[in-house]
Amino acid sequence: MSENIKLVCPHCNTINQFPAAKLRLTEHTSAEKTVSPNCGSCKEPLLTGAPIEVNSQALNRHIQHSGIPVLVDFWAPWCGPCQSFAPTFTHYARANTSEIRCLKLNTESNQSAGAAHHIRSIPTLALFNGGKEIDRVSGAMNKTQLTQWVTQTLK
Repeated sequence: MSENIKLVCPHCNTINQFPAAKLRLTEHTSAEKTVSPNCGSCKEPLLTGAPIEVNSQALNRHIQHSGIPVLVDFWAPWCGPCQSFAPTFTHYARANTSEIRCLKLNTESNQSAGAAHHIRSIPTLALFNGGKEIDRVSGAMNKTQLTQWVTQTLK
């Protein structure tokens, strides 16, 4: 029997459950591509290949109901280091779309979420697994540093 996994839809925030094997499914055509499972409610892809912009409510839903680790970028639009880090985070999300859920929370628009997660400086990256925060780091990183930090933390 196949292990099931949960993911929250990035489009409608519905909690979906499906066989974990679907995360690694590939379609063999002229160009190999990943086939994303679709939301049972809105039928949109559950894996977008990009960071998901969330508000306070969606953030908590993703953290509590994700069958894969969740990496959150707490940022603000006026923050220079946040802006310079954004392309790195987007690249990381695209490269690891089926292994980790990458979320972005604007702390300017969602101040209560920033306060609830004790965000003292931005950008702050927080890594969650099984609904619990397992580590965090403040400050912008390059792609190599980000990859090493996540890999080491999830060991």
